Amino acid sequence: MSTIPELSPKDCAEGLTGHWQLQRIVGELRAARDDWRTRNGRVSGEKGGRELPSREAMRDILEALSGALFPMRLGPVDLREESEDFYVGHTLDVALNSLLGQARLELRYVARQRGEDASCADVHAERLIQDFASALPNIRRVLDTDVLAAYQGDPAARSVDEVLLCYPGILAVIHHRLAHHLYNNGLPLLARISSELAHSATGIDIHPGAQIGLSFFIDHGTGVVIGETAIIGERVRIYQAVTLGAKRFPADEDGHLQKGHARHPIVEDDVVIYAGATILGRITIGKGSTIGGNVWLTRSVAPDSNVNQASLQHDDGTQK
Repeated sequence: MSTIPELSPKDCAEGLTGHWQLQRIVGELRAARDDWRTRNGRVSGEKGGRELPSREAMRDILEALSGALFPMRLGPVDLREESEDFYVGHTLDVALNSLLGQARLELRYVARQRGEDASCADVHAERLIQDFASALPNIRRVLDTDVLAAYQGDPAARSVDEVLLCYPGILAVIHHRLAHHLYNNGLPLLARISSELAHSATGIDIHPGAQIGLSFFIDHGTGVVIGETAIIGERVRIYQAVTLGAKRFPADEDGHLQKGHARHPIVEDDVVIYAGATILGRITIGKGSTIGGNVWLTRSVAPDSNVNQASLQHDDGTQK
């Protein structure tokens, strides 16, 4: 319920003031920041300026990298084949230099948080981005398998061009393939930003740590969640609202959640998971299995299984 008092006729007659009491509000916001920094040991950490990577910069970088990977489909509308290599080279030069700047910010930040010398962060960042750049041709080849899987797996798809231009699952997978390399090579914050940008755009939430094989297809996609330690084989197809999540979150003796444990499913090759299925815990979905819609699954299933709601129910209605 609002605590703002109703206006009297006198108040209305006085009209608008345009005064926001900004001096008081700015002071209270400064006090709130100082309180947070004191509680978290960050009193002097940000005095020199912003030290974290930028979501806006990463959005531009990922858009440029997508264009460089698929120039005649995701590049500029006026691009011609004879200038394709020039565009790719120029775009990569700009994007990789910008990514290097973001990597430096992340590595300097991590070093400061650990109380370490940040003087080597810039050299380390350059080596990581050189490795990332070298991986781009292979990432493109992997993405080709994903695009083809989407085209072959959806009877509504008229061409691979349509798949690249229109399918949210492909956008999410492009981001994931790039983010997964960053995650595995020492830039987890940039990787997480990349994944969350795709999540915001598509409703598909793939943690950059998830391991995903070739020819991966997410159909429709809204509401899909794939956790950090999930392992997905080749030629796997999943539909909207599928969750590959954790069953429980163990805590240490101080009550803090333990991080880094394998807690998400393993999905073997040639598995299909239909809409709304929830698969939790470190269980294995055997090769060639089909998981029906809206299934709640917390146990492993053998290869070539066909799991639906009916097959998971005892006679009394409880889950097997």
